[in-house]
Amino acid sequence: MSQAHAHLSPDAIYPFDARGVAKRFRHAAIFGALDSLQPGETMRFANDHDPLPLLSQMAQRYGDRIAVAYRQREPGAIVIDFSVL
Repeated sequence: MSQAHAHLSPDAIYPFDARGVAKRFRHAAIFGALDSLQPGETMRFANDHDPLPLLSQMAQRYGDRIAVAYRQREPGAIVIDFSVL
């Protein structure tokens, strides 16, 4: 039997490239994506700058329910895994 909802499987990693989202919609889109994740799922976030204001907002909104792990942290190339605990 096939799994129609395989995207809901634990330990899944979903890419989110913020560079393709208009700046005025970016944080709302990121929070919407994070809100849709299930425990054990990860959003792999890519951006052209270190999103320190976003990380502060995430800490206020989610507390310790979201783990943050930098995968790449170089000028112009930031990749962060946001994992739901």
